[in-house]
Amino acid sequence: MGDIHGCLEPFEALIEAIRKDDAARGEAETELILLGDLIDRGPDSAAVVDRAIGWEADWASLEVLLGNHEASMCAVLDGDLRWLDSWLTYGGIETLLSYGVDGEAIAGGEPEWIAEAAREAVPRAHRDWLAERPFHLSRGDYLFVHAGIRPGVPIGEQSPQDLLWIREEFLRSRADHGATVVHGHSIRETIDERPNRIGIDTGAFMSGTLTAVGLEGRERWFLQS
Repeated sequence: MGDIHGCLEPFEALIEAIRKDDAARGEAETELILLGDLIDRGPDSAAVVDRAIGWEADWASLEVLLGNHEASMCAVLDGDLRWLDSWLTYGGIETLLSYGVDGEAIAGGEPEWIAEAAREAVPRAHRDWLAERPFHLSRGDYLFVHAGIRPGVPIGEQSPQDLLWIREEFLRSRADHGATVVHGHSIRETIDERPNRIGIDTGAFMSGTLTAVGLEGRERWFLQS
């Protein structure tokens, strides 16, 4: 599943669509993988993280990757204020509001105060869980990652910076990566399916459309909220 960005309603709708699709396909061992960026921009980041942490479903297990937005928030919560301005600009304000921080106080607060308010508002359980998310997962012929990979670099040697942030070098590449890379991060109006990668970030916080790709053997199919 692509970038949720604090959009709880499309997230719940797509979970239900996946559940129905899974039931219609017959018995299988099903795993749902979220590609990161659960938070920021949309109004319900805290609720989205709660939903993921509390996942209980008898039809599918859940894995969640780290996104660049989670990494930015975790850096701020760990006291690295160099990330504060960019995080707030790209959706951190909405995340803090979802955790109950006062909006007027955010607008008029000093960086140290905002960071401290964030540390007080975000539950330790959320903070620790987000910080423990993996950068990538491999399943069969597919590699799941938030942003992409550096072409020509083995997966074990990829930098966290590239896995979380890379764009054009990866998006333009026609290289065989050794696996089909399934990623989010780079918004497109439609599913971006190429011979070496599948991009499924359809900008849920703007469009209301959250996208998932189903994979089983050689078969692929897409579901959207």
